[in-house]
Amino acid sequence: MVDNRYATALVIGSVLSLLATVYLSVAVGTQHWYQYSCPPVKREGSNASELREEFLNGEFDEKTYSETMFRLNGTLGLWWRCILVPSQSHWFKEPEPKMETQCVSFTLPQQFSPKYKYPGIHNEEDLLRTYLWRCQFLLPLVSLALVFLGGLVGVCACLCRSFTPTLGVGVLHLLAGLCTLGTVCCFLAGVDLLQQYSPPPEGVEGSLGWSLYLALISFPLQIMAAALFLWAARSHRKNYTRMTAYRVA
Repeated sequence: MVDNRYATALVIGSVLSLLATVYLSVAVGTQHWYQYSCPPVKREGSNASELREEFLNGEFDEKTYSETMFRLNGTLGLWWRCILVPSQSHWFKEPEPKMETQCVSFTLPQQFSPKYKYPGIHNEEDLLRTYLWRCQFLLPLVSLALVFLGGLVGVCACLCRSFTPTLGVGVLHLLAGLCTLGTVCCFLAGVDLLQQYSPPPEGVEGSLGWSLYLALISFPLQIMAAALFLWAARSHRKNYTRMTAYRVA
């Protein structure tokens, strides 16, 4: 028999876990983790067509695509890099052209490619930036996998009518929350180091995007879900032990 308090804790924890999973999945799949904003004068003065062609079809080079993002209001994500360019849907030049976002995904080999202390000069590998980059896209996948595994354990616990696996579900959600927090920290540290080696031009401002805030929101949700699962499992175990001792006595 399960006390209503424990059942309520499990339901609330499951809802929080579901919300955290949705938020983190959206954050991983979108490109608005970090965005650059350049003045209109600089944007008009830049050769947008050549920069766009190099960005979309050129070789993968961190310095090249970073400078393009600086000049064309770029956005950066875990799996995407994007720029904002005038639409080419008309053959004539519009006085105020419609702007569109064009993105290029990071391939798996590019995710594992080394980073260098001086972007554009491939002579000295920066191990710290290399591993920060790799962790920032591996940790959210690990976090989602842990939550999925916790969900399977929870379903098995319901089918077996046992409260004991709930402790494992709470531990898995706690580890998932730490992985989510590690993702955000690795990303911010990597962006900060990149801007130290390759600073944006004067007038270009960088800011955090809504995708990163979604990941930040998912972290406390996972921690709260873990706390509820751990509390329910531990309290139910103590209550069950006391009831068993009372019956024996």
